[in-house]
Amino acid sequence: MMRPVPALIVGGGPAGTAAAITLARAGIGAHLVDRHEGPHDSVCGGFLGWDALAALRDLGLDVGVLGAQPIDRLRLLAGERRAEMALPHRAAGLSRRVLDEALIGLAEEAGAVLLRGRVVRAADPAGRSVRFDDGDELTGEALFLATGKYELRGLVRDLGGRKESPSVGLRAVLPVDAARSRDLAGMIELHLFDRGYAGLLLQEDGTTNLCLSVARERLADGVPALMAEIMVEAPRLAERMEGAVPAHWEAVAGVPYGWRAAETLPGIFRIGDQGAVIASLAGDGIAIALSSGVSAAQALLSGGSGTASDWQRRLHRRNRRPLGVAEALRYAAAGALGRGALLQLLRWLPGLGAQAALLTRVSARHTGGRKSGARSVHHPY
Repeated sequence: MMRPVPALIVGGGPAGTAAAITLARAGIGAHLVDRHEGPHDSVCGGFLGWDALAALRDLGLDVGVLGAQPIDRLRLLAGERRAEMALPHRAAGLSRRVLDEALIGLAEEAGAVLLRGRVVRAADPAGRSVRFDDGDELTGEALFLATGKYELRGLVRDLGGRKESPSVGLRAVLPVDAARSRDLAGMIELHLFDRGYAGLLLQEDGTTNLCLSVARERLADGVPALMAEIMVEAPRLAERMEGAVPAHWEAVAGVPYGWRAAETLPGIFRIGDQGAVIASLAGDGIAIALSSGVSAAQALLSGGSGTASDWQRRLHRRNRRPLGVAEALRYAAAGALGRGALLQLLRWLPGLGAQAALLTRVSARHTGGRKSGARSVHHPY
């Protein structure tokens, strides 16, 4: 029987790589499994809030070097209504293709064992093992579940008692356009429509990232029909798209916004979206992923795999306010009356927008970067 590896991490996104970097710098044999062989896109808005930027700096990553686009302002649109406001702190826009590759590079540099292009089909929670599509198995003394919004057989999220059906995420790329680039420079733009919203921001290569979250029932007739409806409801978005629906879309279904893992199994750390799923209009998903990955790794370093359950409960409590505020905003934006009231209120009191942005942030700073020392055991949750 193969000896368990010290830390087995399934998922090479921000949560998984943050855990791998932290563990590897502390001398722990972290094995990072990613189903993609190389750079790839992800259904994500590409927004890096100031808390995410701080977490990345702690890990030793300068997103400016990667070409991240600075963002200082937020523009909200609902039909013909609009409100614009300054963000409390500078943010940035960067594609996940570039961000994830940079983080994977840091993990490899730190000494993590990379298993790329390996598809995990199922997990055995009792044995903390995973089975690959070729039949091979790997076991960890600790298992970090970092599969994002995708479920892993054997460790599916418990959504029992949830009344709302999960949402669907869609992503497309709009080509480089001088006029659109001028309008979106320094801006994240959110378009609100019936039971959903869309976000636009500039990426490092000058293209525009278009990401939508929409109630699953609105997709009954397919993406082209949905987009035709949305372009009527959100005329400013239709202008941004120049009246044309992109031919290629990436999608992820079953997104349970507002969900938090209250419990976990022995030795299993649920990080990123497997621990908490914040509404994407809050723009804090990547920050939660990074912070949870680092703090879970620090919990393992300080007390071993037996700390998983206690750590998961702390994460659940820590994310209560950010997710609660984000859900309130999402519900307010879902209906016409709520959208109208929200836009009018923000036009009268733009400072409320900045306050709401702060309330959805992961405010705690974690350690784990090069300067802070790899063996820190500080727990932010």
